[in-house]
Amino acid sequence: MSRYGVLVIGPAGCGKSTFCASLIAHIKNIKRSCIYVNLDPAAEEFEYEPDVDIKDLISLEDVMDEMGLGPNGGLMACFEFLMDNLDWLESELGETGEESLTIFDCPGQIELYTHVPILPNLAKHLTGHMSFNLCAAYLLESTFVIDKTKFFAGTLSAMSCMIMLEIPHINILSKMDLVRNQVSKRELKRFLDPDPSILATDIHAETNPKFHRLNECVVSLIDDFSMVQFLQLESQNEDSVQATLSYIDDCLGWSEVQEPQIKDVDQDWEEPAED
Repeated sequence: MSRYGVLVIGPAGCGKSTFCASLIAHIKNIKRSCIYVNLDPAAEEFEYEPDVDIKDLISLEDVMDEMGLGPNGGLMACFEFLMDNLDWLESELGETGEESLTIFDCPGQIELYTHVPILPNLAKHLTGHMSFNLCAAYLLESTFVIDKTKFFAGTLSAMSCMIMLEIPHINILSKMDLVRNQVSKRELKRFLDPDPSILATDIHAETNPKFHRLNECVVSLIDDFSMVQFLQLESQNEDSVQATLSYIDDCLGWSEVQEPQIKDVDQDWEEPAED
């Protein structure tokens, strides 16, 4: 039996946990079921209590104290411990059904999928050993469109994630309400479907000429792969969350296996009156 899950990833502060909470609330409102998995050992406050919490297995604070590591090194050690104890994760998840969406709330350290293959290996285990149909939702804060150099760095990170994870993938510009009054719709289109040739001109104007060749190489790399496009997300807007969930469902093929819900017409049937 297939199971369905989404890895919610992205840099620190991009709104992953807020998105997870909004997604859970919306799923509950439409009478679907979900399982919330917290994979961030540093997370402390939750709008919805996780059904599975990595802190029940290992604590970042304990790792930092016992191993003398900083936050990043401690988090890497926590995930290495998780990878050595994946039977714990399997036991905690149990037998989730096809009707549920499992939401994996991941930490913001991009090293987990850009520098070391920890998240890619976790994704392979979930798909290969636990029968998950899995996709990734990569969040990038929308304010990056104001600082175009940050936007290109975020685009490169998203592309790296897509290549490393090797699973269906959507990219999301989060916190769109923060830039509504700062960026026109016409300007925003340049970022939702990045136009490297146009953006390169803008970045040249903001950087030292000695870096122009580097800018061109980065732009060329993004253009050659031509993989990254962004959806818009306002986590407090239910229509926006629903649209994002629809894309996640399409990536997972969720709707293809659901039983059609046909109303029992007999209960409303009235026999015609006899003459």
